[in-house]
Amino acid sequence: MKKDTTLTPEKKHAVSTKPPKRRRLFIILGSILVLLIALRLALPYIVLKYVNKTLSEMEQYYGHVEDIDIALIRGAYVINDIKIEKINSETKQRDTIPFFKSPEIDLSVEWKSVFKGSVVGEIYVNEPVLNFVKGKHKGEDIKADTADFRDLIKDLMPLKVNHFEINNGQIHYIDQNTNPLVDVSMKSINAVAENLTNVNDSTKLLPGKIRATGDVYEGKFELNVNLDPLKKQPTFDLNARLTDMNMVLLNNFFRAYGRFDVNKGTFGLYTEFAAKDGAFNGYVKPLIKDLDIVEFNKEEGNLGQILWETLIGTVAEIFTNHPKDQLATKLPIQGRFENPDVNLWTAITYVLRNAFVNALKPSVDNTISIGNVQAEPEKKTFLQKIFGGKKDKKDKKKDKK
Repeated sequence: MKKDTTLTPEKKHAVSTKPPKRRRLFIILGSILVLLIALRLALPYIVLKYVNKTLSEMEQYYGHVEDIDIALIRGAYVINDIKIEKINSETKQRDTIPFFKSPEIDLSVEWKSVFKGSVVGEIYVNEPVLNFVKGKHKGEDIKADTADFRDLIKDLMPLKVNHFEINNGQIHYIDQNTNPLVDVSMKSINAVAENLTNVNDSTKLLPGKIRATGDVYEGKFELNVNLDPLKKQPTFDLNARLTDMNMVLLNNFFRAYGRFDVNKGTFGLYTEFAAKDGAFNGYVKPLIKDLDIVEFNKEEGNLGQILWETLIGTVAEIFTNHPKDQLATKLPIQGRFENPDVNLWTAITYVLRNAFVNALKPSVDNTISIGNVQAEPEKKTFLQKIFGGKKDKKDKKKDKK
């Protein structure tokens, strides 16, 4: 007996409305794809809104970002045209000179560390400009602008930063309340900080590295730091030098703060510092060569200016090592971070020694290392024993109190 294969209208409707499994899969995959495309298109706007919201919540600062680019394949996003302005604590107005700006900041996953089993990030900052503007209010100085931006970096980069790089940056110190105006800068700054989370699992005492260079008025700046970024207290070994800076190009600074001009001269600065267990040890060694103070003429100033420039020129002449035509001193600095102390008497001793005995070498001395860091009482110099006795006793009494 043959089966009745005739489809009733009900069966025909059921077959036509039930899609095949393959068709159903295509619909699901297509929906997911459309959703991902929509999310990808919306993601830059979502991230941009989040970044601007984070910048708006900073205290005493106002920040804004113009645009965000997303690079999903390499796990990165790029901040375009960021600007951070300081807010005046009294007037509540934003400064006309931005505290920080950069046309591009790239934040991404450091893939070479992923292959070592660590998920960390890297940041590249292109052409940043950092402006320290001296405030108009009494007692306000550059320290007021050195806010802690570590929380901001944590908000913008959810991963721990292992590599940080600056390309072609600038730093300015600006004082608009002087006559003439002061704008001292370091330009063409390139800096690299590596192994900040010790991904390499190095057995070195100081596994992290920071290297930086810059141009300062025809002079060259170099910085080298080895550090342990995982220590709670600062632990590092630093040396830096600034060589052959043309002092004539800083005459606006000298006129504003010293009321004199320089006709000729180069400036150098050499320093070493090391720190561990809350203590530090180091020195700063400035060196001036071929110094010539501009002589006064009637069109340049008054009687007070004549006397001041004469005094400056005379002091420079007395304390210059004449065979080498250079003026130098060395300022030892040591102690603990709660109470850094610069010994003025030691500085004077070094000036006299340089002037009448021998000139200091124009180089880093390589006498400071992390192995000789300890905060111990300073030995008195000859001048300090003669002239500093009473003051030292008062200071000891204050310390006991």
